[in-house]
Amino acid sequence: MLDQLTLYPIADDVLLAPGGKVVVRTYGVAPADGAVSYRTWITGIRDQPRYWHWGHYQDAESGHRRVLEWLTGRGPQPDTLQAKQTLG
Repeated sequence: MLDQLTLYPIADDVLLAPGGKVVVRTYGVAPADGAVSYRTWITGIRDQPRYWHWGHYQDAESGHRRVLEWLTGRGPQPDTLQAKQTLG
């Protein structure tokens, strides 16, 4: 499945935390025959991995910044309607 997707990197950040590092990545994701969707993934937090869907490139850029602000305590959690949690 992953070999049929094209990833377009938008932003990558690594935050150092007492329990390890937290990685925040925002990409455009496009299947071979479809439109680009935009997502921000967080790995390395104690909760299950989280991701957000964004509608457009500009939303993904500003969304990535909002996620960083939330993780560093400088802003609220990004819109919970866009937030998703994976189950594993």
